Amino acid sequence: MKQILNILPMFIFFIFYKFYDIFIASGSLIVISGLICIIHWIFYNEIDKISLFSFLSVFFFGSLTIFFHNSQFIKWKITIIYIIFSLVLLISQFFTRKPMIQRFLEKDIKISNIYWRKINFIWSLFFLFCAILNIYIAYYFSETIWVNFKVFGFTSLTFFLILITSIYINCKISKNK
Repeated sequence: MKQILNILPMFIFFIFYKFYDIFIASGSLIVISGLICIIHWIFYNEIDKISLFSFLSVFFFGSLTIFFHNSQFIKWKITIIYIIFSLVLLISQFFTRKPMIQRFLEKDIKISNIYWRKINFIWSLFFLFCAILNIYIAYYFSETIWVNFKVFGFTSLTFFLILITSIYINCKISKNK
């Protein structure tokens, strides 16, 4: 349920963009992200950090997009988020005992710390790659292509890396048995 709530804003943004424009879509993104925080509070008695961070970033960049009537703000939102994710993973990689990915998944998955570090590093590079790719697409392609890629391209890339990561983890778990 939580995962569906976390990806719902992206698809709402896409639908409103297709029927209206990027400014209405940005407004809908702000509203749905806020509603998701409320839903988290009602059903789980907490607002998880990812939903709160997502709402705050959407509110900030979406509001700037609407206020200045400039789509560049919403286009930069995802780049900045990807850079933050990459930096958080890299910092945890080199300056903490456990990489961030391990902290999220270790209660469900038991593999060696060295494998967690490899996975963490790959994901940090992935987010950096996505940040660069987003800027490239935002500046060198049409807004429609950017929206389509934001929704379907990044989602596909993320699911692909999840699949590769899952296969890698499964191989490491199998070797440990």
